[in-house]
Amino acid sequence: MSFTEEEKKKALQLYDETGSIAKVIHKLGYPSRQNMYTWIKNRDIEKKRKKYDATDSPGHRRHPSLEIKLEILHRCFEEGEDIKSISEEYGYSRTSIYSWRKLYLSGGAAAIMNKKKDLPRGTLIVNEDADKGSDNNIELAAKIRDLELENDILRQIIEILKKDQGIDLLRLKNAEKTMIIDALRNKYALSLLLAKLQISKSSYFYQHKIQQSPYKYEAIKVKIIKLFKENKERYGYRRIHSLLRKDNIIVSEKIVRQIMKYNNLVVKVRKYKKYSSYQGEISEAAENIINRDFHSEKPSEKVLTDITEFSIPAGKVYLSPIVDCFDGMIPSWTVSTNPNADLVNSMLDDYHSKLKEDEKPIVHSDRGGCHYRWPGWINRMNKYGYTRSMSKKGCSPDNSACEGFFGRMKNEMFYGRNFVGVTIETFVEIINDYIIWYNTKRIKASLGYLSPMEYRQSLGLI
Repeated sequence: MSFTEEEKKKALQLYDETGSIAKVIHKLGYPSRQNMYTWIKNRDIEKKRKKYDATDSPGHRRHPSLEIKLEILHRCFEEGEDIKSISEEYGYSRTSIYSWRKLYLSGGAAAIMNKKKDLPRGTLIVNEDADKGSDNNIELAAKIRDLELENDILRQIIEILKKDQGIDLLRLKNAEKTMIIDALRNKYALSLLLAKLQISKSSYFYQHKIQQSPYKYEAIKVKIIKLFKENKERYGYRRIHSLLRKDNIIVSEKIVRQIMKYNNLVVKVRKYKKYSSYQGEISEAAENIINRDFHSEKPSEKVLTDITEFSIPAGKVYLSPIVDCFDGMIPSWTVSTNPNADLVNSMLDDYHSKLKEDEKPIVHSDRGGCHYRWPGWINRMNKYGYTRSMSKKGCSPDNSACEGFFGRMKNEMFYGRNFVGVTIETFVEIINDYIIWYNTKRIKASLGYLSPMEYRQSLGLI
């Protein structure tokens, strides 16, 4: 819809009075908001614009002075003003402005001077000393520009690439060189940057196109982040890769590893002092029947047990589990705030209630003097018909499969997490939830990337 000049003038006058576009539209019934914005912008440009004649006059030289050119370049490319508006204000085309910029970047202020106009008329007097001085000045200016360029490149290496400023420019990858060139193109000519960084024009534009194009693995990245969060930030790239294959997403482990590294999807690991319940020899130790052979042909044939400690601001919590050597399942566990005999005895009672009559496993433990050497534990083992096995003194590798479970558990749900304000009761629930998740959902490479529960189901044991 077109409007007359009188209608535009009336709308702008009302806008000046009210200061509100909405009030103008409400009162006059026209124009649209976009039209009103355009009229205001064009009017402001007209106010700023200087009226120049197209002819060569004192007010508008066809060949402007060096000061005018430098002022235009400063406003356009340093202060960032709109080139179209500056072009209309000064009366010189945008093509001329870009041409001055190109000359200035390659040769400095001397390249955009009107040399012919500035030369005096009359007899030409040759001054050899002056010529030498001029040549020296030009050479010095070129060296200064080259040093400025090197300094800017080194600054971008630190800011963009986060690398040491002493790095050799020629050892940068083409992708890194392209990032530096893109950051400096508004200040230096492309030809200068390409020559300084020794990268061909075709290689630059190839890398530039890749960096500007949408990320190839964007959908996979979103899926990886979702899987990492769903599994409480406990899975590394191998398990994430396996979950992707389960969803029929085929991608190499290398790509998964790169995506996780770039997005800082790192499993938190921190080492703490291990809890030890050893209090000396208080009864005769059982023989080490397991002898580091943690392989089992069937469930409930060989099981391991131990105690581990969790220390949070609210207090200390102790976990005593049974680890089945067949598939790593935790069939029974107890949690308490006291590492007493009842912690392990109640765990063994619970485990026995879940076994069949003919299942009599070998139960391997460390030499924890106050737990697996007391009458309560020994009497229960004899009553249930289980076989005792114990590690050698101070030899954790003899029970490494159980220690490994404690390490994985703490890496995946304890280390690197803030438990300020978490009560003991809530933390016990967190432990129980983790072990249930470990049994039913946590995939293991040794089981063909199935959870212990899924593995037993696949064998028809459940």
